[in-house]
Amino acid sequence: MRKTPTRASRTPRLRAALVAVAVAAVTGATLAGSPASASSGSAPATDTTQFKGVNWADPRDNFADDLLQLSGLSTTDTYRQTYAKATRIIAAFRANLGANTVRLPINPYTVNGAYWKSYRGVIDAASDQGFKVIVSYWEGTGAQKDGYIDDTATYWPMWDTVVKAYKNDKHVYFEPMNEPHGYTDTEWADIAAKWLSTYSKVPRNRVFVSGAGYNDHVTTVCADPRLKGTYLSLHHYGFWKDYATYDQWVADLKVRIGDCANRTVADEFGAPMTTGLNYNVKTPDDNFVNYVQAVTDTFRELKMGSVYWPGLRTDDTYSIQTLTGTTARPWLATTNQSGADRLAWAWGHGKPVKG
Repeated sequence: MRKTPTRASRTPRLRAALVAVAVAAVTGATLAGSPASASSGSAPATDTTQFKGVNWADPRDNFADDLLQLSGLSTTDTYRQTYAKATRIIAAFRANLGANTVRLPINPYTVNGAYWKSYRGVIDAASDQGFKVIVSYWEGTGAQKDGYIDDTATYWPMWDTVVKAYKNDKHVYFEPMNEPHGYTDTEWADIAAKWLSTYSKVPRNRVFVSGAGYNDHVTTVCADPRLKGTYLSLHHYGFWKDYATYDQWVADLKVRIGDCANRTVADEFGAPMTTGLNYNVKTPDDNFVNYVQAVTDTFRELKMGSVYWPGLRTDDTYSIQTLTGTTARPWLATTNQSGADRLAWAWGHGKPVKG
């Protein structure tokens, strides 16, 4: 689940997210009290604070039935041009935000054809700068945007290509699918287990298994012994509620994590960054301020990694960076310093919110 620039374009997914929220609220006691503990899923580390990152997105929200074109790049760029532009944008993520992780989309159109050679320039540029790179499969748009793998006949060859290219690169992590909400929790766990068995030579601590639904809870995948040793990815958004207090947001987040914080990375969360909100001051009557302060405090408390949505996406009010410079030599500027301050706090730096 991610925020899109206009309310009309996000309404169908928002409705579905609200259903997921309602289900989670009803079953919260079960999720928190079930055997979905970290011990049942053998965490790959004692915490996930090493992931401090942002998503870099296509202006269309990564749901595409054609080539993915990340903001600031062009599908006509060569590998060399892509690498050069991506090197600057990745460096800007580090310089402006202190990030060390970037999450990138893939789809069969991008990987299974000639463009893959150029698109690899993004992954390579990030890896060469020591960034952790989470590569995640996105489904298509329109009728394809249903929470299912669009076409298994192209999905598995896509992953064959990606895994072959990066299985030996310790900086690259694999996320089999973004927001698999078309599947039941059990069906999704079956697919994730199949991915792990198919690519058994990939170390499990370089795989992110998405939480079920819209990545909106990790408790069931955490409890599945077949997924032992993997990281778990959680999505969490402020627009899921019209209003909640700080404490209510903390509670909402924690029930989705259960006892699995030491395996979990929030690889999508976000709020408006271009509308003038100040996230450094307590503002109890503002839902988004409550949300950002609650989740960043909780990530820090639980020693969880987090990857903001989006670090860069053209024309998205949630984008915490915006393009500057020239087309050939892009750079980035921060859209909301208070938002950047809350990211730093979540990542173990900076100062707490003022009273």
